[in-house]
Amino acid sequence: MAIITEEPDSRSSLKQRKPTSKPSESTAPKPIKSTKTTNATNPFHFWFYFTISVSLVTLIFMILTSLYPQDPKTWFLSLPLNLRQHYAKGRNIKVQTAPNQPQIEVFAIQEGPSKSSDQVLIVHGLGCSSFAFQKVVNFLGVRGVHAVAIDLPGSGFSDKTMVVEEEHVDDGVLGRLKDMYNEIQEKGIFWGFDQLVEQGYVNYEENKIRVSKRNVVKAVDLGTEEIGKVLGQVIDTMGLSPVDLVLHDSALGLTANWVSENQGLLRSVVVLDSAPSGTALPLWVLEMPVLRDAVLGLGFAFRRLLGTCCSRSVGSLEAEGHRILLKGRDGRRAVVGMGRSLNCSFDLNEWAASDGVKGLPMQVIWSDALSKEWTEEGRQVADAIPQAKFVSHSGGRWPQEHNSEEIAESIYQFVSSLPKNVKQTEEPVPEHVQKMFDEAKSGDHHHHHGHDSHGHEHDHGHGHAHAGYTDAYGLGQEWAM
Repeated sequence: MAIITEEPDSRSSLKQRKPTSKPSESTAPKPIKSTKTTNATNPFHFWFYFTISVSLVTLIFMILTSLYPQDPKTWFLSLPLNLRQHYAKGRNIKVQTAPNQPQIEVFAIQEGPSKSSDQVLIVHGLGCSSFAFQKVVNFLGVRGVHAVAIDLPGSGFSDKTMVVEEEHVDDGVLGRLKDMYNEIQEKGIFWGFDQLVEQGYVNYEENKIRVSKRNVVKAVDLGTEEIGKVLGQVIDTMGLSPVDLVLHDSALGLTANWVSENQGLLRSVVVLDSAPSGTALPLWVLEMPVLRDAVLGLGFAFRRLLGTCCSRSVGSLEAEGHRILLKGRDGRRAVVGMGRSLNCSFDLNEWAASDGVKGLPMQVIWSDALSKEWTEEGRQVADAIPQAKFVSHSGGRWPQEHNSEEIAESIYQFVSSLPKNVKQTEEPVPEHVQKMFDEAKSGDHHHHHGHDSHGHEHDHGHGHAHAGYTDAYGLGQEWAM
């Protein structure tokens, strides 16, 4: 049987094939011509991204550096000249807010004669410090007033942190491992090895509660009761009683209870732009994680904040000083903590009508240059205190360089118009001198009796009784001053 095979047509296959040697003009791809970019790069794009990058790097750097605060010595050496000069004029006073708490150093500046009949103590508001009142203190001192301005604990150059001992209960996996390690350390490594050989584990007292003590560094965020104790100790240490108390900003809310309970230490109270609640510097800015680092890390940002809320025309050096004092040595945490203790429900009318306050001479010094709303609030504060005199000034809620003399003059005019209190300090008489004084009086008494029996009266000049001490503790003729 013949097999028929079909062979492909060679002609048709040749027609279907396309020549590969020379491509046709219609199907050949067109060569791509290289074109050069004619549009020049916009320089704005470069500087925009460059600015964003630098800002992000700066912000990250500030956040990282804020996590590792400077030690006090390094911080002090980095202070500008105006802050160093301010610190050189002051002194530190040790106070204690509780028997089981460590002592706290309070920074204070003073001017004027210490024996003046006018003793003024200025207490700043939260976020501020005595640095804002240095010129007010100086002007009062020139006028013969003994003026003192302090940094509240947690502010300025006062202590902002303290080391406290806290009890800690060790629990959890890490606590058990620590217990096991302490057990082996106490009983020896061979005991631990025997335990592992005999039982396969170390048989420590698992159910025993272990309490360890550790030193913890905490921010000094005092409450209103502790602030009152600080004021009392400062007044006692510096001999300021009876004192003319100047309360600035939030200091009224911080010290109101202490004022009503210690009228005997006070001669008068001056309310200086001190609202019943709230602060001039918004504390919520210091609480937000990113915002607080930007405001306290960038000088122009902090100056802008002060210019908006506290002082309209604050200088760059002055603003930088406030920023450094607020940021340094963990001052931000202390100020925010004290802000939480403010009594937001403080009733000014009820406080002014209380028995401990209504008899005190008072003055209200208020800014009339911020806004109509703030001026109106000052009028309401003055109306709530019937015995208060109202005086306005041209500055902001924080004292400024250009109006410090104006504020000081208002304080001086008020305190100088008050009745003078003469301090009479009596020195204790030593026992042996008192004995000599008694013998002298007794001998003089017998001497007069002997002369009276003969009908004679002689005045020897040493038989008179005096109410005060004479010089040399009663052995001379002059009055002791």
